[in-house]
Amino acid sequence: LNCSGHQEPSCSHCVGQRGKITDMSVLQEINTIHLQYVNGKKKKTIKNIHCLSVFIFLCLNSQGVRKSYREVIDVSWGDPHRAGVKPLSFVRQVLAACLYPQLMDGDKLMVDVKQRAQRLLETCAGGSVGSYSDTAGIPQIIQSVSEYILRRDGGVPCHPENIYITPGSQWALTVTNILKVLVNSEASPRTGVLIPVPCHSTTIVSLTALGAVAVPYYLSEERGWALEVEMLQQALDSAKGVCNPVALYIINPGNPAGNYVQSRKCIQEVIHFAAEKKLFLLADEVYQDCVYGKESEFVSYKRALAEIGAPLSDTVELASFHTASKGLMGECGLRAGYVELVNLDPAVMKYIDNLFSNSCPVLGQVALDVMVNPPQPGDPSYPLYLKTQHIRASLAENVRRVEEVINSFPSFSCQSLEGGAFAFPRVFLPPKAIEKEAGLQPDTFYCMRLLEEAGLLFSPGTEYGQMEGTYHIRFCIMTPTDTMEEILKRLSTFHKQFMREFA
Repeated sequence: LNCSGHQEPSCSHCVGQRGKITDMSVLQEINTIHLQYVNGKKKKTIKNIHCLSVFIFLCLNSQGVRKSYREVIDVSWGDPHRAGVKPLSFVRQVLAACLYPQLMDGDKLMVDVKQRAQRLLETCAGGSVGSYSDTAGIPQIIQSVSEYILRRDGGVPCHPENIYITPGSQWALTVTNILKVLVNSEASPRTGVLIPVPCHSTTIVSLTALGAVAVPYYLSEERGWALEVEMLQQALDSAKGVCNPVALYIINPGNPAGNYVQSRKCIQEVIHFAAEKKLFLLADEVYQDCVYGKESEFVSYKRALAEIGAPLSDTVELASFHTASKGLMGECGLRAGYVELVNLDPAVMKYIDNLFSNSCPVLGQVALDVMVNPPQPGDPSYPLYLKTQHIRASLAENVRRVEEVINSFPSFSCQSLEGGAFAFPRVFLPPKAIEKEAGLQPDTFYCMRLLEEAGLLFSPGTEYGQMEGTYHIRFCIMTPTDTMEEILKRLSTFHKQFMREFA
């Protein structure tokens, strides 16, 4: 059960990372409210959207409670499988064979599946995925990641000793590791990190927990959520006398505003800015495989840095993150990613070796190996693996339909979706809706009504930060096309009714 409670001061239920509801008394309280509501003894008084989703689940499974929908469609997460996208067969077959090697004795698996599983098992201690792996990850899989980066970046050298496999990209960035190296909790003034707005709440929470200051720089919604160097400078100016900024966090393609894919020119401008201001670059590139814009191309920060040349290519410090949990792979539950470190001092690298003491689960590493080294033309599994092209086609159709439908509403504005996994449209709420519910942000109020009346679980923009006086909703577009059509149908019906009510 998940709740974004650390962003909802009005909700006393919400504790922990990503707002997991960990206290059984919370569930008991929601259940009590539900029973009283069903029996007509009490009106519901829930003011948190994820707590409300639990309440609605109970209602949908109760006799005597009627809703206009049979199930809630949850697109508040960047989780394709949760939204109905089917896992890739090759990935699951390799995982199954590694877990239960006897499967390779029969003829149900393709030859290349067996070969991959056998090769991976040979890299595991004792030939078992149940064994520990090296701290940085299984060396052979690290080598596969290194070769993938080399191909992706057009031959820019990649050194395996600079790569760490981690339990997801956010773990590498926030839990203890890269940020812990950068943040001095005892410093005065405090350490600052420039972060984009909007930005995922886990990053802000992790920075705060480490004693750092999150220094916001605003993305330009009018330019499709573009990153502008002028805004970086404004953020630095605002930090004077407050903190000492040491790092710049970049998300490309964008998240939660999954619209913008930075151009090579933009990336190089950012690198020059970071070099001039002596900022460590943190490049979150987990949606690099999700680029839809016809004129858009993903260019990694490492590649752009190398193309600039010396002295910057030898001095600008960079950490870039990628994961099998996001994008077309979508194996969120396996929690596997990597970080590549560029131009760090050898003494710092030794310290980082000690920090990365919790190795990624081996099954996650197996999935990561498949992501960076998928079936190739001529391999027996390649025709089936081409299903990824079907997923891409479905996403492209979803992008087209989301832009078409959302922008057909006079009170909505959705920037062109160039990449990423989310739409983050602006909604122009009427004054009566803005003033309606005390203690709730207006877009939270809108999303709670949307959940209760239409069975759609979206996230309000207030959870990620936004310009004052603007309101947004966020939802994942990585769904089957028929699911997206149902989402847009429900949203359209609800929005028209909502706007009439508060006109």
